[in-house]
Amino acid sequence: MLFYLLLFIIVFLDQITKLWVRFNLALGQSLPVWDGFQLTHYQNTGAMGSSFQGYGRYFIIPAVLVVISILYLLKKGMLDGFILKAGAACFAGGAIGNAIDRLLFGRVTDFLDFGRGISNFADHAISLGFLLILISELILNPLRNKKKTTL
Repeated sequence: MLFYLLLFIIVFLDQITKLWVRFNLALGQSLPVWDGFQLTHYQNTGAMGSSFQGYGRYFIIPAVLVVISILYLLKKGMLDGFILKAGAACFAGGAIGNAIDRLLFGRVTDFLDFGRGISNFADHAISLGFLLILISELILNPLRNKKKTTL
């Protein structure tokens, strides 16, 4: 249940923040929030970091495949542990959030501007999900396995 709740929250927050930006900031407009951070309305037709401009719709296919794979692993009980499930939910939620934009608009709304590129909530959810999956698989699982073998 935690997986689906987190997935829903991420997709909802991503879409509601993008909707707010599209309705409240003109394309290219910035809104200073605090020193070093502002909201800047940008439409990205590529991938994160503005790479592969014009090819954004092609990223829908891998996003769908990733989400299907994660749901399959979850159903088969292969995602064990809170950190791994949370990471998978973040990753899938971010992929869904950006895929929705690509499907509906042919581009992704970015707005989080820290001065070194503009991103969105889904991008950060994907990054956080990836980090949590790495922590689970490269640190926590080996520790659990080591503990089991010493008992």
